[in-house]
Amino acid sequence: MDRMNRERLDAIARERIIVLDGAMGTMVQTYRLTEAEFRGSRFADHPQNLAGMNDVLCLTRPGVIAEIHAAYLAAGADIIETCSLNATAVSLADYGLADAAYEISRAAARIAREAAGRFSTPEKPRFVAGSIGPTNKSGSMPPDFDHPEKRAITWDLLEAAYYDNVRGLLDGGADILLAETCFDTLNAKAAIAAVNRLCAERREDIPLMLSATITGAPARLLSGESIEAFIAATLHADLWALGFNCSFGAEKMLEPLRRLAALPCLVSAYPNAGLPGTSGVYDETPRLMGDHVEAFFTEGLVNIAGGCCGSTPDHIVEIAARAEKYRPRHIPVRARNAVFAGREAFTVDAARTEPLRGGGPAAPEENRTFITLIKEGNFDGAVEMLASAAERGDEVIVIAVDDAFPGDTGSIAGLVNTALVHPCVAAKPFLIECPRWDITEAAIKCVTGKPLAALFTGDFSIEDAAKDGGAELLRRAKDVRAWGAAAAAALPGENGPGGEERQIAAARYVYNLLAGAGFPVEDMVFYPARGAAAEHFSAVYAWIREHCPRAGTLWYSAADGIAR
Repeated sequence: MDRMNRERLDAIARERIIVLDGAMGTMVQTYRLTEAEFRGSRFADHPQNLAGMNDVLCLTRPGVIAEIHAAYLAAGADIIETCSLNATAVSLADYGLADAAYEISRAAARIAREAAGRFSTPEKPRFVAGSIGPTNKSGSMPPDFDHPEKRAITWDLLEAAYYDNVRGLLDGGADILLAETCFDTLNAKAAIAAVNRLCAERREDIPLMLSATITGAPARLLSGESIEAFIAATLHADLWALGFNCSFGAEKMLEPLRRLAALPCLVSAYPNAGLPGTSGVYDETPRLMGDHVEAFFTEGLVNIAGGCCGSTPDHIVEIAARAEKYRPRHIPVRARNAVFAGREAFTVDAARTEPLRGGGPAAPEENRTFITLIKEGNFDGAVEMLASAAERGDEVIVIAVDDAFPGDTGSIAGLVNTALVHPCVAAKPFLIECPRWDITEAAIKCVTGKPLAALFTGDFSIEDAAKDGGAELLRRAKDVRAWGAAAAAALPGENGPGGEERQIAAARYVYNLLAGAGFPVEDMVFYPARGAAAEHFSAVYAWIREHCPRAGTLWYSAADGIAR
């Protein structure tokens, strides 16, 4: 993306509320296209029914999509979204079109780019947001709760699909990337990873918007995360905007938007036009929806506003007219508190003096039982042991496996997946400590929220880290950041003469190395390795508090002699 475009977007956002377009799907329905029209000549002989696959119209009926974009631009939209909500190989596979994902994504962006270009003026430039849908599969929820260890899709498959989707959107001319209708935090993290990887490869600075769809009271994602946990898990992306879309209409979106007040980025909101009636028509008129959205403006809650399902160009006219009367939301300075998350967010108070309480199978015999259960595939039994730690009030659930752990990454994925369906365990942030980095990666890529990943593994110690000047340690820290996690470092476990000095030296080395590379210090946590006694680590903890500002510490109950 042209850096000048990024600067123009930022300048506009400082001056006024930005208007997003409205629904694509319900507008396509007004054309009453036949299945043959969805197919066009390109897919005349396609073996599957394509009716309702709106994204394929970017190839077979591009004029329809262009007309809808033009109607929203005429209504006053500053940003139009590409018709690509389902243009990933994952979603297109249901229609036998997985191989067309890149082509459809690129065509969708080109159509929108041409429409935006026709309406852009120096006074009112128009922009294209490449729509990245959530896919039709969940990375964190089992398709069959009788088999909680299994998932319909993995992080790596999701990331690969998003990568091709995003590649097409950028090649077609998208100015912004918008991962929207996020119902699963794990899917959203995989989308962020794909976007960041592609942008790094291309050395491009593309504004990224993230928009969740929420349900229930209090509001949550379908995958169970609270709003605060979703934020904690995704802010590592350096988002341009975060907000909500779809859901139950503007009136019910007001309270959740208030919970985004502290976000250090733009806030977006584009709700449905109420709820659909028995005929499928959404029940809020343009004026009524405009009234409800105006409440966002009067409270200064948003920077970007538009419509989702059921909204039309007439709805956007009403929203745009009201937006002109108000100043955009003020963006606060980012608070640098440490925040970790399972299904719930856990914020560490800046004034806190005691370490985090980490718990899991603690005694050696408990740990042996834990590993045996995993080896036998008895994930439910292993998770029950983790639940004991959660129920007694431990703040971080420590999933620590040693060299006795089965070497396959499937075992750790099965364990973590099963843990995620246990409510009291899934609510807490996890600390993952494994004998190898590939096992750590497999575990972290199953975890929703913002977990902690142990940087040192059975085959990589603090001594090993120093041998290559910290290159491997920095690579691991970069991975941790890309996965939406925090970094945990176990300090050497020697007691007796020189033990404290070695632990302090290790903490100093890790802190200075990571901080010097730009890793957020509030996302570092130090804890004693097995064998470190509490009385020895207490002095180390005091040193960390004084010399490693904003870094955290944790008492890990599986470490010998560490008291709660």
